Amino acid sequence: MKSDAFIVEGTVCLGNELLEDGFVAIRDGKIEKAGRKGGHALPDAETITFSHPVYIVPGFIDVHIHGAGGADTMDATPEALDTIAKTLAKEGTTAFLATTITQSPQAIEKALANAASYIKEQNAPGKAEVVGIHLEGPFINAKRKGAQPEEYILEPDVETFQKWQNLAEGHIRLVTMAPECPNGLELVHYLSKNRCIASIGHSDADYADVKAAVEAGATHVTHLFNGMKGIHHREPGTAGAALLFDELTVELIADGIHVRPEMFRLILQAKGLDRVVLITDAMRAKCLKNGVYDLGGQDVHVRDGKALLSDGTLAGSILKMKDGIKNILAHTSLTLPEAVKLASENPARELGLFDRKGSLEAGKDADLVVLNEQYEPILTICRGAIAFKGEF
Repeated sequence: MKSDAFIVEGTVCLGNELLEDGFVAIRDGKIEKAGRKGGHALPDAETITFSHPVYIVPGFIDVHIHGAGGADTMDATPEALDTIAKTLAKEGTTAFLATTITQSPQAIEKALANAASYIKEQNAPGKAEVVGIHLEGPFINAKRKGAQPEEYILEPDVETFQKWQNLAEGHIRLVTMAPECPNGLELVHYLSKNRCIASIGHSDADYADVKAAVEAGATHVTHLFNGMKGIHHREPGTAGAALLFDELTVELIADGIHVRPEMFRLILQAKGLDRVVLITDAMRAKCLKNGVYDLGGQDVHVRDGKALLSDGTLAGSILKMKDGIKNILAHTSLTLPEAVKLASENPARELGLFDRKGSLEAGKDADLVVLNEQYEPILTICRGAIAFKGEF
């Protein structure tokens, strides 16, 4: 679409409400107005209408995504990030954190430098926006390494992080780490004082360790229940503490594989709607056929919706964000606006981006998704440009 102004009509998700016969008016990449039809006045604008009922919702934000469409953040090329950005738009994701994996310092540094350069140069809309970097590892506990290569795990170190943040030009927004490891609390404290989210993950922390991490400034938990000490009635473990501390926002991979669907309700009852963020933790095989793919130098076997190492360890996912939302709707009593909030408003608030992303309010980036009655994306708009157009 060449016009700088256009209108999308349908049922609009505004906060906790669904406005039937609504519209979103877009001009110059921003939302000019959203509300009920009849309230807009853009005489020069083209109007996009649909022959069947649709929902217009805020674009999804994925804070934990390694790759998609055959590309991975660790490929450390602008082409790889471009492939991920274009692929994610097909599932309704309009912004994401490029996520690294535990690797050699040299490989991590190459990926960080590439991501920083890409973020600086990504002026063209029409694809998902890289809004920062998620450093997953190498400051983790080998006991809970999951699919992270053990030979590259390092003890938490402030000086190393400072070097990497400088290389990333300040774009590391979230760090997954094990606070119980030597110097762990020191790094948590440093991150919290330097506008970076300290996330507890790939950790064997017990309740006391998590309490100390929260007191030091930790506010986030990476893929709840995965890569951490589980709940026991005599020791809440990392997972139990994550549910109990109100200061902590938890990531949820809602694919029904990493966490059983019956647990979705428990998580939401414990944390409430404001402290859960849907993620995919997807790797390069997302949107590709079954086969063997690389993750951090390891072979990952993708089959029947699962991504596994040769020993059967879960190795990320091939989940699409739109399917995570559909799974939440199928297995909980959440409404569509509430489910979408977990993938839009919540991550936007946590990343400090809610002034420009995460809802369909005037003045914000025109990041939105049009869903059909089966909640499948049929149109994705990223910063005012069409990034994906299905059949409608």
